[in-house]
Amino acid sequence: MPKPIYLFSISSHPDAIHINSLDIGFFQPKIIFSNYDYLILTSKQASKALEQYEKEEYIEKKALCISTQTAKSYERLGGKVLELGSGYGDDMKAIIKKYPKEIKWLYLRAESIASNFASELQEEKYNIEESVVYKSECSEVIQDVQVQKNTVLIFTSPSSVKCFLKTHQIEEDKEVIVIGKTTAKALPKQIKYKIAKEKTIQSCFEEIE
Repeated sequence: MPKPIYLFSISSHPDAIHINSLDIGFFQPKIIFSNYDYLILTSKQASKALEQYEKEEYIEKKALCISTQTAKSYERLGGKVLELGSGYGDDMKAIIKKYPKEIKWLYLRAESIASNFASELQEEKYNIEESVVYKSECSEVIQDVQVQKNTVLIFTSPSSVKCFLKTHQIEEDKEVIVIGKTTAKALPKQIKYKIAKEKTIQSCFEEIE
């Protein structure tokens, strides 16, 4: 009999018990999109936040997207992708460094972020402005979930790990799979885990024993 699979993510999967780990709240700060050359998007929620604005204000701006899923979310709005990262902030930093420092970037970000790539580039005189367009909080669902014995736990963000650990421990009978290195760093040091080969939920499932 296969192990039950718990997926701690905003997105679901038909073969998993989906636990929505975060509640998302959106802001709508005033943004003059014409002041910028390109957008920086590091999550699907950043694209979702754009829906609060008139499409003609931003849709002609190409976006540097941190991952394939983020790129798809912007393309669904009708936007075009400038370049695609591999899912990590350090990679975004390397991409931006290929462009002249005079390029004006707008980073649409969360209230709390895992990578400081934008502030590091600002210190190097790259022209990046940041606008906080959403926030995420631990959901009641993840804090109250009752996890069975001998199960698979899939975490898709550092925040999903941190929210789970607020009210739970990860026992030895659990098989743990994370979507990337940044998420892995949020785990307690003694926890054994596997990292998905690609930063997708489907790739996490391919690591299940």
